[in-house]
Amino acid sequence: MKLIFDINGGDNKSEIIKGAIDASNEFNTDIILVGREDFIKENLQELDYNIDKVEIIDAKENIENNEDPAFALRRKKDSSVVVAMNLLREKKADAIISAGSTGALLAGGLLIVGRIKGIKRAVLPTVIPGMRSNTMVIDSGANMDTNPELLLEFANLGNIFLREYYKIENPKIGLLNVGAEEGKGNSLYKETYKILKDSSINFVGNIEARDIMNNDVDIVVCDGFDGNILLKSIEGVVDFAVKNVFHSIEKSELDDNSKMVFSKFLMKKFKDLDAKEVGGTILLGIDGNIIKAHGNSDSKAIKNAAKYAIDIVKSNVVKKIKDKVEEKWKKEF
Repeated sequence: MKLIFDINGGDNKSEIIKGAIDASNEFNTDIILVGREDFIKENLQELDYNIDKVEIIDAKENIENNEDPAFALRRKKDSSVVVAMNLLREKKADAIISAGSTGALLAGGLLIVGRIKGIKRAVLPTVIPGMRSNTMVIDSGANMDTNPELLLEFANLGNIFLREYYKIENPKIGLLNVGAEEGKGNSLYKETYKILKDSSINFVGNIEARDIMNNDVDIVVCDGFDGNILLKSIEGVVDFAVKNVFHSIEKSELDDNSKMVFSKFLMKKFKDLDAKEVGGTILLGIDGNIIKAHGNSDSKAIKNAAKYAIDIVKSNVVKKIKDKVEEKWKKEF
């Protein structure tokens, strides 16, 4: 198996290189590092890593978050995203891991790699841990503007993904809203509710943000704007809670041994809430394995994103979704 790492994208480029090397060593996979060759080689030397063991492809440009993705793809042919996408399209590797611009990844996936026939938009499905099991938010940041038909497509994609990858037979699907009652929300969500209700998926109604981690549903459907705010709000609250709890333990009157016991227990419990443990998520709907990592990913997050990519490739889930959509979409949905 071979993985491509977008080195120019993301906030911590040196950490991406380290994470890629850690993944290669731990998971015994071949890697391609796409980015500024001099920077990559300099970092590999600092890591005392044999340069001959890794394939380096020079790409001097990067598409920034503030650029128009489609325009930048055409203008910056030497960007790491464009080079990496072309490698994936040419079957030179099995998956891409990138912490770069979501818009650039989305545009590159659609325009270079290509979307699955029958799919209008690609989406980011992000898993949130809960009390008993996980809940997937779809879309979590790829599509800021949608309509009811697209949200139904997102629900269908998520439905297939959970069945084929997570082996959940009949996922419960809820619509993110400001209230649980039918008729709540703006015009987009009111109309979407009707369409989801009339579809063949296991739609269970609206769900409020505060109930998501109680595992009332397996999938939460929303547009990328609301989904991204939801995820970042959860990340912020979790980060505050963790820091506040550990600060309180440190300042408490407990003896050192008790502090250590409590800290170890809490670290184990909070581990499931750490985004770095997941690493990334697939760009669903693209005819290829494109894994989006968090923009500020460190080496641990990149390594875990690579592990997720390997699992995605081994599961052959993109092919399964493609077959499902192309052959049975009209019949099933």
